[in-house]
Amino acid sequence: MLKLINVTKTFNPGTSDARLALNDVSLHVKPGDFISIIGANGAGKSTLFNAICGSFFVDSGRVILDGRDVTMLPEYKRAKSIGRLFQDPMRGSAPGMSIEENLVLAAGQGGWMSRAGRKEKQAFRDRLALLDMGLEDRMKQPVGLLSGGQRQALTLMMATLSMPKILLLDEHTAALDPATAEKVLSLTTRIVEENRLTCLMITHNMQSALDLGNRTIMMDAGRVVFDTTGDERAALTVDDLLEKFREASGKALDNDRMLLAN
Repeated sequence: MLKLINVTKTFNPGTSDARLALNDVSLHVKPGDFISIIGANGAGKSTLFNAICGSFFVDSGRVILDGRDVTMLPEYKRAKSIGRLFQDPMRGSAPGMSIEENLVLAAGQGGWMSRAGRKEKQAFRDRLALLDMGLEDRMKQPVGLLSGGQRQALTLMMATLSMPKILLLDEHTAALDPATAEKVLSLTTRIVEENRLTCLMITHNMQSALDLGNRTIMMDAGRVVFDTTGDERAALTVDDLLEKFREASGKALDNDRMLLAN
């Protein structure tokens, strides 16, 4: 489904501000994988997503999506195959447009609809009802008036409306209160499982990284330093992850945000 082959990216090369953000990263994501990605700030997690999305061109290496080499394909062309949610609930939707208008826009990008007729509006209502956020009767309300949790749930629906080849979740519950985050995370799991989506999820919660999906990856200094699945992953604890990080990186994880979240 997705292959990154020896991908490297340096920002501000040749200057005193040069930073190696991705260091010869190779990663094979199989169809149906639900991979959680953890690592301290600056480990390269969001940069990895940006490389997949085409937010920049990598310095070397290749990005293969569903058998197609997209390494030099611009971001707007990759967007048809990639759904993405960000940490900030304000991103990923148009705040001045209504819920219905946002959904029409998202569906139109998939090519199966450009305008919402009566049947399409009912289909939207039915899908919104499944979110259990009370949005199905508020189709004309501007998205900017929604709560963070409602907006993130809507954005999740928009990102998966046309069944992307891969879904990227960039700490999409981190800005929500604990109860709302749990609800959005549960909704995420259900949508991914029911639609058999291939998904990569960045999280700062190491327990969630072990509980959700089928595979866990740890990054440090622009590299994948640990990759686990199956019985090995099922037997791991958060303390085990901390030890694996120390063994792989030669240092202790000192990110308070990650440690306090567990």
